[in-house]
Amino acid sequence: MSAAPQAAGDHPLHVQLPYDMRPRAGKAIGDVQLQQFVGSATSGKDRGRRQIFAETFGERADEIRRLAGAIKQHTLDHLDWYLDRFIDAAEKAGVLVHLASTAEQANAICVRLAKERGCKLCVKSKSMVTEETELVPRLEAAGIETVETDLGEFIIQLDHDAPSHIVTPMIHKDRTAVGRAFARELGVPYTDDPLKLARIARDHLRQKYRKADLGISGANFLIAETGSIVLCTNEGNGRFCTSAPSTHIAIAGIEKLVPRMEHLGVMLKVLARSATAQPLTCYTHIITGPRGHDTGEHDGPTSLHLILLDNGRTEILREETRELLRCIRCGACLNACPVYRKVGGHSYGSVYSGPIGAVITPLLKGLENYPDLPQATPLCGACHEACPVKIDLPKQLIGLRRRMAERGVTSLWERLGYRAWGLSLRWGWSYRLAASVQRWVLRRLASRAGSPAGGDRIVSRGWLSRGPGPLAGWTSQRDFPTPTATSFREWWKARGGQT
Repeated sequence: MSAAPQAAGDHPLHVQLPYDMRPRAGKAIGDVQLQQFVGSATSGKDRGRRQIFAETFGERADEIRRLAGAIKQHTLDHLDWYLDRFIDAAEKAGVLVHLASTAEQANAICVRLAKERGCKLCVKSKSMVTEETELVPRLEAAGIETVETDLGEFIIQLDHDAPSHIVTPMIHKDRTAVGRAFARELGVPYTDDPLKLARIARDHLRQKYRKADLGISGANFLIAETGSIVLCTNEGNGRFCTSAPSTHIAIAGIEKLVPRMEHLGVMLKVLARSATAQPLTCYTHIITGPRGHDTGEHDGPTSLHLILLDNGRTEILREETRELLRCIRCGACLNACPVYRKVGGHSYGSVYSGPIGAVITPLLKGLENYPDLPQATPLCGACHEACPVKIDLPKQLIGLRRRMAERGVTSLWERLGYRAWGLSLRWGWSYRLAASVQRWVLRRLASRAGSPAGGDRIVSRGWLSRGPGPLAGWTSQRDFPTPTATSFREWWKARGGQT
């Protein structure tokens, strides 16, 4: 199976820049089925994460998260040293290491290596970084059939779709959609029975594993001390992709490093629990070099390549944003985020969605290209509480908003509005004046719309269904409570209260 190339305008992640998130988000909010799929799945995963952390670590849960964050932060603070150490160890183990500054360079290296080896069929393990570089279309354009082997990614590929979650790529689909895709693309009778669907995928993919001459994977972690590549999967497809074909190409961001094998244990403890509420993924595959001919090994590739990708990561290494590179792609912040639960992953218009995507994407692809994403958050702190490596995402989102204002990315009217709001909060008299004007305007609008405005009692309120200007975003989904005729301060003073 080789998925037909998709027209750029139809692909969920091919967007026109600068990107306006609002049309997609509005459509997603109105999609009842999407609300059910994404809402229930993410809520369940978030509850499972909290439960397993509490059961396993108890009061030490926060301590474990701080330790994991400290390991990653230390590595990033000394990334040049650990990269040199990793490359030396990997090359001694027989790995051929390639450096790529951009996504285009990484794709070009991968295609060149595949052509040099005469590869015709590639089986590919799940990898967010290859989604970032859009590798699969490049391989297919070069005449190399490429098959996604993670079940979710496989279904996404059959539907010419794009993943909408870092860990659960087909979170926006149900089993009937899978059954239709299998019947249409694989020529099998329609069924929506999960066990039968899994068997169909297994039978199809096993034939691909047997014939493949190229395996491609990402990397969950890279061990600087030993030059090892670590893959964590629940389906075993990662091992098939990296053990059966004669050539294995791994692609990883430079931030995936941890210092030593002893640190890997800590990272594995928080990864699976945060991503899928498991103590450990079913398969944790540690690869150190290609097949050893002198050791009598029968499995594994004869040629192992690793492409280390920058693609904007060194820019994020600056001190104020460096903590973002701690991210281990567990998806916990997506599961906890009330915005992601409502709008889904495709609304973000990029590979990385949710709170981490709202920060990472503008930094990687330009803040002026994705001005909506830093606003796609209530700043409730749920993402910070969920993050297993303690990334302060609310602080980073506020930092991006500040940068938008400094660069003039926000509109003039928005900047003037926030400036006026700030001034109104500066003095008591200006606050009281602004509140009086706001009450008068909103009550007039409610009166014109025929909405009862209530009397002079503080508990009596009407509702505004269509708000003016920025308020329209709120009233498009819910009614806005109309202010009372008098403020609480005035009501309290009229009844003899002390102010």
